[in-house]
Amino acid sequence: MTRFQTAFSPTRSALVCFITAGDGDTAANLDALVEGGADVIELGMPFTDPMADGPAIQAANLRSLAAGTKTKDIFAIATAFRARHPNVPLVLMGYANPMVRRGPEWFAVEAEKAGVDGVICVDLAPEEDPDLGPNLRAHGISPIRLATPTTDARRLPTVLDGSSGFLYYVSVAGITGKQQAALASIEENVARIKQSSDLPIVVGFGVRTPEQAEQIARVADGVVVGSAFVEIVGKYGNDAPEYLREYTASLAKAVHNARETAA
Repeated sequence: MTRFQTAFSPTRSALVCFITAGDGDTAANLDALVEGGADVIELGMPFTDPMADGPAIQAANLRSLAAGTKTKDIFAIATAFRARHPNVPLVLMGYANPMVRRGPEWFAVEAEKAGVDGVICVDLAPEEDPDLGPNLRAHGISPIRLATPTTDARRLPTVLDGSSGFLYYVSVAGITGKQQAALASIEENVARIKQSSDLPIVVGFGVRTPEQAEQIARVADGVVVGSAFVEIVGKYGNDAPEYLREYTASLAKAVHNARETAA
């Protein structure tokens, strides 16, 4: 079984946690997320123009880049994480430029060596991906695609084609951290996508509180929280791990118990 298959259960939803690589003490922050109960980790690759991200993650990107974070540093962080946490899925999330600059095959090889399980490339549409996705798959890494409220029945098969690990449902037509879609809309779209795919569906963008996470966990296979975590890192710096651990635990409890609570 893959790490993704272990992380996603038919009986409970999974908590997916995002932080930006190179922002603060990344190793300690990642450990805090796992200790708090994160099921899947998304590690953001800092980029100068993170077009899908709101102010919190934009600021985290700039802090990381100002600290001199390079792609090689991200792979070093991933390698060390895998040694400490052999069973927790690790996903790199970022933009195409850093992933393909030295060639998609190079990126896929390095990701495999680092123990990365999946890659989300935010600004690379499946129709425009002749190289990165195939290279990732060739090295046992899941290309994780994004679906949105505007992904209609005609385009959904294209998004699903070649996607693996899980499908990331972006619940709002906007940037991260600024708003949250109505639960009825999320439930309707998750159900619609599930008619076409057996992949776990995780829902993100705008999730901040345990209450919000619990509601989504009742209808989705996973819940993504990102901006709230990077805000903690930005506020507390090297003291962030204890706050991350506590916040993660509150989210994990809500997400893991959501279906039992609903019943």
